[in-house]
Amino acid sequence: MTAMRDTTSILPLSVEGLTFEAGGKRLLDGVGFALARGGVTALIGPNGSGKSLTLRMCHGLMRPSAGHVGWAVADGIVGGLKRHAMVFQKPVMLRRSARANILHALAAIGLSRSDRNARCVAALERFGMTDLATRPARLMSGGEQQRLAIARAWAMAPEVLFLDEPTSQLDPGATRQVEEMLLALKAEGVTLVMASHDMGQVRRLADRVLFLNRGGLVEDAPTSAFFETPASAEARAFVAGDLVW
Repeated sequence: MTAMRDTTSILPLSVEGLTFEAGGKRLLDGVGFALARGGVTALIGPNGSGKSLTLRMCHGLMRPSAGHVGWAVADGIVGGLKRHAMVFQKPVMLRRSARANILHALAAIGLSRSDRNARCVAALERFGMTDLATRPARLMSGGEQQRLAIARAWAMAPEVLFLDEPTSQLDPGATRQVEEMLLALKAEGVTLVMASHDMGQVRRLADRVLFLNRGGLVEDAPTSAFFETPASAEARAFVAGDLVW
């Protein structure tokens, strides 16, 4: 599957002054950071801190009120294909089989029938889901649906994968399976950017932490440094479990 990727990189990603206002309120305020190739970056912070907004704007699902999201190539598109994908907290599944859900996504980006079939087979095999190929996606368990969502995204060969609370509704066993998938993607060179409330998960998976609070980026640090020696009062309170929105 890695051979199917164009070698042109859409990274680095540059986020500058990202701001979003709605209903007279500023929900995101001047967030800026750069994203290089590789690793797992975790966006953390209290509810309403701007994590999901940041992910959605980076992926192009929402437009900022001000600021800029810039890929190394325009819109992160190479050869007509968007090279970044997103997996949501609750994945959207069509009323079709697991296999058909993957094929539909691949058809939507304009791949030929033969390429769609090859990538679908590869995705199901890669993540141990071949036995679930004909099962109606909406009748699958929450963990199976999330695994399918990640397999579907992987089939589109993204260089960057955004994930918004990918395990928040899963039990420990399903969470472990999803985390194993993410570590496998990281090992393959996919750059992961993940919002998470699970600090144990962040410690296990992330190389870098972006800590947001009240719509602003408060800290940008390696994961170990953030948890061991948070630099700001807000981060220290958050790590201690005392920061309330």
